[in-house]
Amino acid sequence: MNETERLERRLLRDTARAIEDFDLVNEGDRILVAVSGGKDSYALLHLLMRLRERAPIHFDLVAVNLDQGHPGFPAHLLEEHFKKIGVPYRMLREDTLTIVKRVVPEGGTYCSACSRLRRGILYNAAVEMGCTKIALGHHRDDLIETLLMSALYSGRLKTMPVRLRSDDGRNVVIRPLAYAAEEDIAAFSQAMAFPVVPCGLCGSQPNLMRKRVKALLGELQAENPTVKGNLLSALSRVVPSHLLDRELQKRLGEATGRDPWFEVEAG
Repeated sequence: MNETERLERRLLRDTARAIEDFDLVNEGDRILVAVSGGKDSYALLHLLMRLRERAPIHFDLVAVNLDQGHPGFPAHLLEEHFKKIGVPYRMLREDTLTIVKRVVPEGGTYCSACSRLRRGILYNAAVEMGCTKIALGHHRDDLIETLLMSALYSGRLKTMPVRLRSDDGRNVVIRPLAYAAEEDIAAFSQAMAFPVVPCGLCGSQPNLMRKRVKALLGELQAENPTVKGNLLSALSRVVPSHLLDRELQKRLGEATGRDPWFEVEAG
């Protein structure tokens, strides 16, 4: 078994575990796989196609790319890839970049506004195409970075949900790569020679908060290789009675057990 096969096996295992843990794929599903042209969404599409080959249930996939009007966006590369791998696909084009440039102050980051517009378009497309789920390529590192960003900059303890029903109830968003490490995805994407489209075609400044959190995690990971895995594990091993949410405390009652202060100090 070569390195590419080992990476694929590990990613398939991570993806299958997330699907099982959070009931992400069901019999008869028609899943819109959002493929932006980045390494994560290419890997997501590949892994779902491979899992479908061996799954005990039947589900359909349709790859969808949205060209948001970024100058020089090579939509033809994605379309050629979809044809090559034999997946049903749909190419969308909506000039959201013009809208974003109008509403975001000069020098600001477009990412948030761009993402909201993109999400709305994909939600509508999923309904129009009769899709029961929308699969996004967010991975383990995205989840733990979001956790830290939310805690540090917003004062809230949360991350991206692995399965989410939209506010209007029309769509279910799933993140099958929730357990997959970004470094594995990057290495696999490179080995598979996916036609990755570079980020930044819009000319926006990078998300500096996420960049700083990513750098911090990289430093901590270099010191302790289990840091990222521990943060992901922490998201699934919550001790609600030891948090400060007063409404939650009213429902749960008094905290009991060992004081984590001593455990931290001992570590």
